Amino acid sequence: MNPSPAVCILIENLTVPIDRRVWQEARTLRGAGYTVSIVCPTGAGFEKRYERMEEIDVYRYCLPWEGDGPLGYLLEYGWALTATLRLALKAYRKTRFRVLHACNPPDLFFLVGLVFKLFGVRYLFDHHDLCPELYIAKKGKEGFLYSLVRLAERSTFALAHTVISTNQSYREIALGRGGMPPERIFIVRSFPELAKIRLQPPVEALKNGKDLLVVYLGVMGTQEGLDLLLESIEEIVTKRRRRDVHFTLIGDGTERGRLMRTVGEKKLDSVVRFTGRIPDDELAAYLSTADVCVAPDSYNEMNDKSTMNKILEYMAYGRPVVLFDLTEGRRSAGDAALYARPDDFFDLAEKIRTLLDSQDMREELGRRARRRIETELNWEREKAMLLKAYETLLKRD
Repeated sequence: MNPSPAVCILIENLTVPIDRRVWQEARTLRGAGYTVSIVCPTGAGFEKRYERMEEIDVYRYCLPWEGDGPLGYLLEYGWALTATLRLALKAYRKTRFRVLHACNPPDLFFLVGLVFKLFGVRYLFDHHDLCPELYIAKKGKEGFLYSLVRLAERSTFALAHTVISTNQSYREIALGRGGMPPERIFIVRSFPELAKIRLQPPVEALKNGKDLLVVYLGVMGTQEGLDLLLESIEEIVTKRRRRDVHFTLIGDGTERGRLMRTVGEKKLDSVVRFTGRIPDDELAAYLSTADVCVAPDSYNEMNDKSTMNKILEYMAYGRPVVLFDLTEGRRSAGDAALYARPDDFFDLAEKIRTLLDSQDMREELGRRARRRIETELNWEREKAMLLKAYETLLKRD
């Protein structure tokens, strides 16, 4: 094998380095001697169309809108695919990359992969989301567009030389409906890098004058269960008249504006704060200060089979977690969390209250969480599997 092969990574739903997993993979590959390029959209704080970061070439394009409905998806993905192909060709002229590493969603990068197949480039599918399940979670029904989503997934697996799955559930999908040989599937989980975790003393001002702080971190879309979280907050604050706790919701997404209006309608403005996306230093301060962290992802096939990065972030900071009892959520948190009945906002509120009432329990679950990250669930353990996937992909050279 060439001692310094080149790879181009494609991503559409986030920019780098904001997408932690993609940036970790890119830095790991670069550290192993690979020449790495990334094609992605621009994002807040990262608007440069080209920059070289840590010896990695980052090519960005502007994605003006997020699609919703047939026309919206056609415009978003048509624009993104055209821009991705143009910039990938630019990267190819510079590096002659031999691996196209495509991260979904969407499952449409196989169209770009078909172009580069003409040049002998191998296609690696990095399976971040179950797009058919994600479609159902968002739209609640099948139909013509769902059939196209399933077709795109089948085409993606058919083109892929190698698949990287983020957990055991995703590996089972690749084996089953993906039809991939087991020796070409590698589980590379999305775990934090301990060296990047900036644990610091609590910042009491972030509690907004209260004794306790509950934090949510993540995307604010239709399938994250944030309506259930707001119902739980109303139960705790309004119905149980709890006055010693503040709630901070960190992140952004298509539902943020509506959720903020719901908070106003429920008269929870004084105890619920939306920060939007925040810098890493500010995020570290919040996670170092939080008394309880929540992952209210509701039950559906997508969420049940997916690893939620926010849970691992919470655990890396030694925070106790409350979440609904989902398959991969339990595999991540183990005995470092309290589990509510899926989609039961009252039980979610009860589990949050249980932790708020017991400092000893919070500290014990926090210790367990940090210990799991240090011994089992960290990126240092995943690097070897990523590199093995690449060695397998290129071993015929």
